[in-house]
Amino acid sequence: MREEGPLALRMRPRRLEEFVGQSDLLGEGKPLRRLISSDRVPSMIFFGPPGTGKTTLALIIASTTRASFIQLNAVSAGVKDIREVVEKARERWSLQNRRTILFIDEIHRFNKAQQDALLAAVEQGTVIFIGATTENPFFYLNAPLLSRTRLFIFEPLASGDILSLLQRALADEERGLGKLNLEVEPEALRQLADLANGDARTALNALELAVFIAERSDGKIMITAKTAAEALRSRAYTYDRAGDDHYDIASALIKSIRGSDPDAAIYWIARMLKGGEDPLFIARRLVISAAEDIGNADPQALVIAVAASQAVQLIGLPEGRIPLAQAAAYLAAAPKSNSSYLAIEEALAEVEKSESYRVPVHLRGTGYRGAARLGHGKGYLYPHDYPGHFVNQLYLPPELAGKSFYRPGEEGLERQIRERLEKLRRLRKEASAKKVEANKSGRPGGGAAEKKRIKNEEREE
Repeated sequence: MREEGPLALRMRPRRLEEFVGQSDLLGEGKPLRRLISSDRVPSMIFFGPPGTGKTTLALIIASTTRASFIQLNAVSAGVKDIREVVEKARERWSLQNRRTILFIDEIHRFNKAQQDALLAAVEQGTVIFIGATTENPFFYLNAPLLSRTRLFIFEPLASGDILSLLQRALADEERGLGKLNLEVEPEALRQLADLANGDARTALNALELAVFIAERSDGKIMITAKTAAEALRSRAYTYDRAGDDHYDIASALIKSIRGSDPDAAIYWIARMLKGGEDPLFIARRLVISAAEDIGNADPQALVIAVAASQAVQLIGLPEGRIPLAQAAAYLAAAPKSNSSYLAIEEALAEVEKSESYRVPVHLRGTGYRGAARLGHGKGYLYPHDYPGHFVNQLYLPPELAGKSFYRPGEEGLERQIRERLEKLRRLRKEASAKKVEANKSGRPGGGAAEKKRIKNEEREE
């Protein structure tokens, strides 16, 4: 008798030998495969995208284990259901010496109280717990529950794996489409496999839909590449704005800009926009990247990133995608430097570890009554009164004299900045050497402009 249900459900593997993909977990000799084959599975969490085999593997375990297998869905189950399962598991172990495996699908939907109800039973071994989730368990599961389980990560299926599943479905006369008079273009199958986003369920359901909408000719069902494209046209685009996708794709965007790849940067922006990401979140990432990864190698990058952010606020979507793409392309193509970022990090570390040094007297403010009488500003040399608008004097606290935080790189404008700062350092050394000589010879120091300024301040007093 023909099995009922969608094609993806009918073609679900029933034995470990039929399972496709996840070779890093289930390949010959891999630990998880050995644990299942020896019927010694521990408490586990299966984490991965939809359609990668998490529930299927749990059901294969159910068919091979000597333990009692109980399945719950976190959408409908509650604390009462868990307590009933745990109580029956205790009785089963006590009276029959038989273990209980509790499988909970969509475990990320359990709240803290529901997860806590599992802890004692899992730790004591009353139940062997298997949880499946499409969401990052470190975001959604309690640390105590995670610490009592082993985490296995399921990856999206490769196109070749999905293609083999589609071919199996076409050939299977009992559960698949083998009894139908089908003529399928090879390109149609490849298209279904390539565009399924690593999701076997999506590919199989699309194949079944293609059968329904395909043209009939001389009693044959003709599935062409065009039919496959139509079957996949309405496929759901998965993007979690509060989970992995949000953080991982934003990280990929920043790293693509840092790595000077404008094509990748624009692609990741397109992924976020397609998933409904807040465009201002994207704009903020671009502003941060302009300052952190480009900095003074091209100061215009920050101007463009801020302008893009303002443009998005002004015009919104869909047009806002254009300034976002423009800014991302410019940032990725710009010369790179993280010198400013490193400078502030090093300065913050210095502030954290050292005492709060007082501002040197000559740098203190003089813009209020009584400041000159307190000696504030005394000895300050006004750079614009000197050749090149530069004069040697100390700007750091004396305890940090000679300390360098900002070290410009070799890229873009920073090469010029570095050369100028090196020139100024030489002038400082020369001026310091002359000052030492002047002190030795007893010649008075100080500039005429400085003496005039102090007199003026005293007159104001």
